[in-house]
Amino acid sequence: MQAIHQQLQDTLSVLHRKSIDADRALDQLQQSQQGKFAAIFASDSPFTTNAKRFGPYVEEIASDWQALKDMDEDTAKQALPLLVTKIELALRTLSQFQETLKKG
Repeated sequence: MQAIHQQLQDTLSVLHRKSIDADRALDQLQQSQQGKFAAIFASDSPFTTNAKRFGPYVEEIASDWQALKDMDEDTAKQALPLLVTKIELALRTLSQFQETLKKG
């Protein structure tokens, strides 16, 4: 499990940096009257967070990871797939957002 936790920590670090850049870009878009939307992810996503910026979603992922570290190994193995799904969705969405910015 230690190797998994190290990989999650590394991934969260990357996710955090990307979310800061994306949130900065969203702030700029909103200042120019663009980027009008209710939330980053739809209500049917695996996230419980509902926000217009990536930061709160990264915080939810980090919180889930912290909770995972406190679980016994069997419980952690059951909770891990949902955490990985959230990470994959966040990374994919951040990448798509960055590509959209490059094209714009």
